[in-house]
Amino acid sequence: MDFSWSEEQAAFRKEVIRFAKEELNDDVARRDRDEEFPFDFWKKCAAFGIQGLPVPPEYGGGGADTLTTVCALEALGYGCKDNGFLFLLERAHVDHGDSVDGVRHRRAETPVPAEVDQRGMDRAALHDRAGFRFGRLQPEDSGGTQGRPLCDQWQQDVHHHTIYGDLFIVFANVDPSKGANGVTGFLIEKGTPGLVVGQKLHKMGLRTSPMSEVALVDCEVPAENILGKEGSGQAIFTHSMEWERTCILASHLGMMQRLQETCVKYARERRQFGEPIGKYSAIGNKIADMEVRLESGRLLVYKAAWLKSQGRHALREASMAKLYVSEACVQSCLDAIQIHGGYGYMTEYEMERDLRDAISGKLYSGTSEIQRVIIAGFHGL
Repeated sequence: MDFSWSEEQAAFRKEVIRFAKEELNDDVARRDRDEEFPFDFWKKCAAFGIQGLPVPPEYGGGGADTLTTVCALEALGYGCKDNGFLFLLERAHVDHGDSVDGVRHRRAETPVPAEVDQRGMDRAALHDRAGFRFGRLQPEDSGGTQGRPLCDQWQQDVHHHTIYGDLFIVFANVDPSKGANGVTGFLIEKGTPGLVVGQKLHKMGLRTSPMSEVALVDCEVPAENILGKEGSGQAIFTHSMEWERTCILASHLGMMQRLQETCVKYARERRQFGEPIGKYSAIGNKIADMEVRLESGRLLVYKAAWLKSQGRHALREASMAKLYVSEACVQSCLDAIQIHGGYGYMTEYEMERDLRDAISGKLYSGTSEIQRVIIAGFHGL
């Protein structure tokens, strides 16, 4: 077993860290306070190639495997302090998986005119279309919205979901009698009649990633906007969740390393009773626990990413990685604040923002409770 990055991956990681530190950290505290999305950062990342990193070269992407993508996302989490912005970058990779795989599936199963097929792939190539941001819409039970055929179109209705973006991936159950097998994926562009973007929602953390209410009211969608084929939505969604749970918390690993290094520096410099506070076991033990969590989280994420890079299923491993890293990151944030005492509670030291952002990791892409259900299910429970 080889636990080292290749020379190319190591060099790429170093370059991503440099890019993130130099280009993605301006005015983070103010933007977090004002809930402002840094679209100029998005364009910089697009020019660097971040959004298109896992997209196949034939579609203009970087062609990186899952492990290399995780390497880049971890480096971004280390170099960039704007976790809300990173959350959207990671979601861009997830939704690439939906759109690219969906259009591939559509090519194989249902021939369509070339201009329609190319439009679908153009939508997926975010690094070339930096103005596009993907959103995802599906009910909490993943059963999809209700959709019904209307000649060569589909009509859909759903209310009060949260979303962000200019291009929406919607999973609709077009035949509820088939259960999950009736779910179909659709691409719906912002501005489509019947798609209503409502009021902006205010969040505890990830405040630089915009979210708002969305309603689909008698929204008619052309059949050509189907991802894959009718009834393939559940397969696309499951694949997406496997990819998402592998990659979406990779930036948390970088954040955990950054927090640990900050705490080590502080524990060496801050003195009490004539000694650096790191000499006291109450502090040293917390730093040791932070390192154990970081290394354990890396092993879980890297294994899931390696399996995906080998073309193997990693649903169990991805759920384990998502569960562990999300909860470990919250605890490391709490430890970092405790080590810094009253300073850690101040916004100036930025750790309270990391904590607020980290808590959301236990909720999105399936809560910690759902991950435990999935893992237990592999034992027949």
